Amino acid sequence: MSQFSVKSPKHCAKHHGLNVEKRYKRLFYAFSTFIVSLLSLVLLIWLILHPSKPEFHLRDADIYQLNISSPHLLNSSIQITLFSKNPNKKVGVYYEQLQVFASYKGQQISVDASLPPFYQGHGDSNLLTASLNGTGLPVAPSFSYDVGRDRTAGKLILTLKVLGQLRWKVGTWVSGRYRFNVNCVAILAFESSVVLGPVSTKQGTQCSTTV
Repeated sequence: MSQFSVKSPKHCAKHHGLNVEKRYKRLFYAFSTFIVSLLSLVLLIWLILHPSKPEFHLRDADIYQLNISSPHLLNSSIQITLFSKNPNKKVGVYYEQLQVFASYKGQQISVDASLPPFYQGHGDSNLLTASLNGTGLPVAPSFSYDVGRDRTAGKLILTLKVLGQLRWKVGTWVSGRYRFNVNCVAILAFESSVVLGPVSTKQGTQCSTTV
């Protein structure tokens, strides 16, 4: 007597479901392996190249106006020139959404000035100029006293800040955006007893960069 078996529809459906599930698992594992390999390659390139932070120097800072109008409102006009350099030999840098402003003893004394986006190749450098102005900016009641004390000392210390985003470029690969900020300290000597201007810095002031 010959034997034969008949599989029920329920059994066939179960078997077909297992095949589909195995296929999806294989696709998932293959995709996961590809992503991990790609990320490992990017990390390896990153560790080998190890990009250094961009370098900034304050070349010039000139104050043409910095006076108080009642009640405690400030008018300012400052011109600055920054030297920017990419120290990397194999990594380019894209700079975007650049904002520059000046502050004095923690108080912002100019509105934000925008700089155009630009690309810096391997070892390239650029000069960046910005006009920082403010009309009727509110300042603390102690502002006039602090300025008067600095006038007696014969020097004024300003902080010039650059905020923005950068992207690293290695070959055709471009990284995501990273926020960075630059802080430059400008020590200026008083040359006028009426209004604080014009006053200039020395050249070559080093700035700190944080990414």
